[in-house]
Amino acid sequence: MTNANYLTAADVFDGWRDDVLTGTPPTFYPIGTGELARIEIGPNLVTLFGGAPGDGKTAFTMQCVVDALRLMPTLRACVCNIEMPAEVLLDRQLSRLSGVDCRLIRYRTIGSEHADRIDQAMNTLETLGDRLCFVRPPFDLANVAASADAFDAGLSVLDYIQRIPAPGKHDDRRGSVDATMNYIRQFADAGVAVIVVAAVARSKDRRGRSSYDAEGLILASFRESSELEFGADDAFILGPNSDDTVTLKHLKARHTEAADIELEFDRQTQSFTPAEPAMSEASHKLRDALASMWNATEAADDDD
Repeated sequence: MTNANYLTAADVFDGWRDDVLTGTPPTFYPIGTGELARIEIGPNLVTLFGGAPGDGKTAFTMQCVVDALRLMPTLRACVCNIEMPAEVLLDRQLSRLSGVDCRLIRYRTIGSEHADRIDQAMNTLETLGDRLCFVRPPFDLANVAASADAFDAGLSVLDYIQRIPAPGKHDDRRGSVDATMNYIRQFADAGVAVIVVAAVARSKDRRGRSSYDAEGLILASFRESSELEFGADDAFILGPNSDDTVTLKHLKARHTEAADIELEFDRQTQSFTPAEPAMSEASHKLRDALASMWNATEAADDDD
């Protein structure tokens, strides 16, 4: 017979009350400004990002990592990316920070006109070098855990989770992903911030066609496992819109209210910025009225 294991509310009340009354909020690692500042990444949290192939989920998560390191001078990050080597990931960040087309950087055809911007971006990345590491093969969870622990990383990134197996044997990929997510939850519970990148499955659009349309992407779109959305504190999916924007759909929020974020994705520089809020009809009318009043004014005479 299994021995009971529980505690009462009275057992935790004193510590919980002291924690609430101190007014000390949880620790979060800032990853940007504006709407991006609402994304909670920090110790004890698993933040899940998904997206279709080529929609920028790796670019977005690396932007989060690099900007968190820039904003938090003591933070250390460990990145496991099973598709791209460190040099390619740094290429993209160099493009984003310098504003130089990523194709020019990839093919090493940058010119003298780019020198100042490239130097400044290089200096920024160089200052982060000792606090950012990349996991080398084997790309399994045991090596990821050992590397993050040896590097003393406060932030770990797994990109992408369907390809990073957990220790032991599993009947299928779904079982492997379930086990991996269970281990990741243990990482977070030990005080590490974890970013998980996941592939998503196609859904049906309004015409019944199989697609990655943003409107059709839901929590169940994450491939292989319901354990992904269950184990995450926050779950987001990047979905492209008809214009140059993408929607970061906030599909799960364990501690806050879920709210989508509109982003502009500059593919030339692999950078994401919060989209400008659309003006309401009333705002347009007010702007036009003010412009009309301004245009109707005349310069005052010297005596006026």
